[in-house]
Amino acid sequence: MMEGRSRSRGSSFSQSRRGRGRIHRFPSNQSKVSTFGERGSLSSTSGSRASTSVFSNTQEDDVQASSSFFGTCPYMCPERERIQRERLRDLAVFERLNGNPGKSSPTLAVKKFCRTISIKDVQASDMRPITILEDTLNYLLSLLESKDHPFEVVHDFVFDRTRSIRQDLTMQNIVNKKAIYMYEGMVKFHVVSHYKLWCSMSDPNIASMHHLNIEQLTKTLTSLLNLYEATRDSDHIHENEAEFHSLYVLLHLGSYSQPMGEPLSLWFRRVSTPVLKSKEMYFARRILRSFRVGNYKDFFSTTAAQASYLQFCTMSPYINEVRALALSCINFGGYKLHPYPLFNLSKHLMIKESDLEAFCNYCGLETCADESGNKLLPAKQATFTHPKDGFQSYSFLGLQEYEC
Repeated sequence: MMEGRSRSRGSSFSQSRRGRGRIHRFPSNQSKVSTFGERGSLSSTSGSRASTSVFSNTQEDDVQASSSFFGTCPYMCPERERIQRERLRDLAVFERLNGNPGKSSPTLAVKKFCRTISIKDVQASDMRPITILEDTLNYLLSLLESKDHPFEVVHDFVFDRTRSIRQDLTMQNIVNKKAIYMYEGMVKFHVVSHYKLWCSMSDPNIASMHHLNIEQLTKTLTSLLNLYEATRDSDHIHENEAEFHSLYVLLHLGSYSQPMGEPLSLWFRRVSTPVLKSKEMYFARRILRSFRVGNYKDFFSTTAAQASYLQFCTMSPYINEVRALALSCINFGGYKLHPYPLFNLSKHLMIKESDLEAFCNYCGLETCADESGNKLLPAKQATFTHPKDGFQSYSFLGLQEYEC
């Protein structure tokens, strides 16, 4: 059904996917987020160090920013930290030289995140300049392609080390285009993790990681949106700005979601007109409206036709919630003598018929079959319920290339 449909994705992330069936991967040679080496000649925007920090509302815990502090560390990890962690055998599996838990090297060790830190407590040699931070992030994102370790192991390492990168950027108060590219890459990491960890939520440990990832996703995304505003030049918008604003909106899906602590109605008033009029924001607002009014047909048809990879990853945890709403409407509003064909319903909900039958059973609904063997969903069943332990992961027809 979807094969002949032309899609327009509009961002450098989605443009890296040149054909159907090809999954977007970290890092992509055509993704502007992860090819920092090609940006060495980019000139920084004027005012690369702001007099007041744009990170003031989302600083990493007790970080203090300074516009006059310049890092000089030439490595991904300061030498004195690396030596100390070697002595304490405090090395992640990715930092160990030849697997030795007590030995690392400048090409493997990456600076850890420190929860409470002040400018008074650090030396210039402890802080990495923007060029080293770019190389460090590029290295960390490349680890996400590792097949030697489970995703949650890689995520745990990248999660901590990207917090350290954000901490260095904040302390030096670096505000320019290179910082924007880096924050876009880190937001993308958290968005992809948001989806991949959700696919394994049955594990309590991963459920905890998923919760912590959402916290850092919202912090990082807020800092990125602040950076866009701090570097704004008249009505110009950055290449990926509209898509990242749309992710902010999509994070407000869900029955109890308000991740940023501010009503969207107030937030929309501050968004620039070019961003509001972009197709990415139009998509996000349409999805949010369909979700809130219960228009499940429009929700799924719009998602299948227009969602970018990052948008799909952001909204995936809420897709089954809409499917459950659809089942509820059909069950309580349908006519008992006319069961609903599962084949037709599966097309509306963009799910395989076999998965839909399992989904119905998971929600407490029984299915039956007619004389021809076609599966049906009888209405007026009193056993319908929303699973208390959440939903399993099911396919999304038309977007299989996006799935885990």
